[in-house]
Parts: sequence; C-alpha cells; structure tokens
Amino acid sequence: MTETVVSSRTVTVRTLTDKLVAARAASITLATATADLKNSALLAIAAALAAGAERIIPANERDLENGRSNSLSVALQDRLRLDAGRLAALAAAVGEIAAIADPVGEWVRGRTLPNGLSISEVRVPFGVVGAIYEARPNVTVDIASLALKSGNAAVLRGGSAAENTNRVLVELIQEAIASVGLPADAVQTIDEFGREGARELMQARGLVDVLIPRGSASLISTVVLESKVPVIETGAGVVHVFLDESADEEWAVAITHNAKVQRPSVCNALETILVHRASAARLLPPVLGRLRASGVTVHADAGTLDLFADAEPATEEDWSTEYMSLDVSVRIVDDLDAAIEHIRRYSTHHTESIVTNDVRSAERFLAEVDSAVVMVNASTRFTDGGEFGFGAEVGISTQKLHARGPMGLSELTSTKWIVRGSGHVRG
Repeated sequence: MTETVVSSRTVTVRTLTDKLVAARAASITLATATADLKNSALLAIAAALAAGAERIIPANERDLENGRSNSLSVALQDRLRLDAGRLAALAAAVGEIAAIADPVGEWVRGRTLPNGLSISEVRVPFGVVGAIYEARPNVTVDIASLALKSGNAAVLRGGSAAENTNRVLVELIQEAIASVGLPADAVQTIDEFGREGARELMQARGLVDVLIPRGSASLISTVVLESKVPVIETGAGVVHVFLDESADEEWAVAITHNAKVQRPSVCNALETILVHRASAARLLPPVLGRLRASGVTVHADAGTLDLFADAEPATEEDWSTEYMSLDVSVRIVDDLDAAIEHIRRYSTHHTESIVTNDVRSAERFLAEVDSAVVMVNASTRFTDGGEFGFGAEVGISTQKLHARGPMGLSELTSTKWIVRGSGHVRG
C-alpha cells in the first residue's frame, strides 16, 4: 500500500495483494455475522440499485460505446447492457436472496456415537470467493450478494468491457454494506489491475479459497488450466432439445422457440435441435417456420433441408458451436439412441431437454443423458438460479465436484465437523 499526494490530498493506492488481505480480514467478520445483519446489508444493496440508475446507466452507456468501438459482439453487448428494467430485476433478485434461509450453520448430518460423543457436520463459508468473468455486470451483483449472504468476501474481476459499470456497482455495494456496519472490503473489484490482475488472482492460493470463472470457453479453460486456486468450473452451453417420435406439435413449437429466441445470448439458450426421423415431416415445418419468423438462421443437415428449404447447410463445426445468437443447428436422427449418442459427442454437459409423450423415452433420456440439468417437456431457459428459487446464481457448474448445475447459496459453502464430548479419550 502506498500513498500519493494529489492537489494537497493524500490518496491511498492499494495493490492487489492489499485488497486480497483486506478481503481475508473481512471474511473473518462475515463468517460470524448474523443472518439479520447480512440481510440488512442485502436490502441496503437492493435499495441502492433501485435508486442508483443515475450513476449506473451513464457508466454502462460508456462501456457499451467502448464495446461498439472495439467491435464487441452483439451477444456480449446484450449481456453488458443494463437498463431500468434490468436494474429493477437485479434489485428484486437481491431482495429475494435476503428472504432465503441463511445456509451458514445449517446442520447437514450427525449422530451420537455409542460412547456418547456427539458429531455433526454443518455448513460454513468458504472464506474469500474470487470470480473472473467478462461483459456481465449482472454477475457483479449476483456473486456479491450470494457471497455476502453465505458469509464470504468476494473479489471480482469483471473485465475491461464492463469496467465503468462494475466500478459504480461495487461502489454502491460497498456503501450499502458499510451503512449497516459490515466491512466495505467484503466486496471488491480488481478490474484496475487488468489481465495481470486476473493472473495474480489465479495464483493467490492462501488468500483466495475458491475461484469461479464465467464467460467464454477460452476464458474458462485458461482459468481451469492456469489457476493454483481451486476452481469451480462453469461451462459453455451447447444445449440440445430432442423432439421425440411422440412429441406434441404445439409443445415442440413453443419450447424450441422459447429456448432459442427469448434470450439467445445466454448459456441456457438452445443451440441444436434433434428430431426423431419418424416425426421430422410432421414437426420440422412448424417448428422451423416459427423460428425463421423470429429471425433465426437455421443450419440444417441434408434431411432437414429436404423438408425445410429456408435454411443453410450445416457443417461439422455447427454441432459443437455455442452460437449465443439467433442461429440454431438442426439434425434428423434415427431414434432416441441416436439422439443420446449425438448429445454425448457434442454436448458441453450443461442442459438438455426432450419433448415427448412417451414415459419410457422420457425416463431413459433423464437416466442416460449426463448433463448438469436434464428436462422433459420444458424450455432449457429454466436452467437458472432465479428460476430454481435461489434468488440469483453464481453460475451454472458443468463439472461434478464440488457443485453441479445452477449454484446458489449452499454451493458457496463448505462444511466442517463439530465434535462435542465430556472428557472423551480414545482407547
């Protein structure tokens, strides 16, 4: 930590290590904070977001203008954008987190041994949670709020694309936290340190307990491969919907349209439609017609092109592409076995859904598809912490340890064992 004199003012300049040490100190306070105190902080954050549009939106507009100047993709511009509606939704989500039961101290399991020794496993915070993400200011609010409720300090690297927005959001969050007596250092941004700061965060074992990357496949891969801090991997979403032989036409049209069109830039959006050969002639014209009417470009295999000409030929690359845009790939498969095999080959193990009226097909799909979330007769857009009742989410884990699927409060805790005795010694 250094001090610089600027126009007769002393300005404290904090290094990244200074910030991490401060976050560690804040995490000790948070670990024993009461649920009421943490909830008061969350409600203060929600109020600050609701009242903070005049500070947040101009900063966000500067980021959007910079993004357009730097050819930021349309999908990332959509993720970057905050408007009055999205701010209101963020504030509401923070309020919902405050209303959820505090996981810290929750009893997981336990027993009294024959010798009278009492043992129990309870939930405890990780300590300091780091996050690396890009062009997603909503993640700043989501992770900060979930970390706070679960008793963790949060250190956030939100990327240069959203640097102005994130700076204002963190300022508002820190002001809200401090207003109820909790340390402002419980939530910090390290965006000012750039890519080198992200690398230093990945090496900060001992100061950071867990690191969560959210963003492109390349960003996630870099964090997983280079980090010395334990990582919870969130993955890209090459998401599938399989239209089975018995699929209801109305459901097939509605589910595929919602999964693709409602918000195409997010990881739970549909990318590939698989269609049972026996239902292709019946289902593809209405399904793809509805998608094309909404501006979706269809990348089709040869069989699909025979049934729906308003498409372009699919390439091998299409089957493994997360478009994050109004594009979808379509393939006709012989049966359920072929659909499951295609998913095994190309899926990123995020979310898959089957549309069917056959109970046996539904149960086979649920049992044999190895993804974080597997659905029957539902849009993949439901893979979301808010929709699952978590208030918000840290991300959607596509790994199998320590968490899988949408991650809420419980997934930001570890456990410890409490042992109570009365002079017990081991014989």
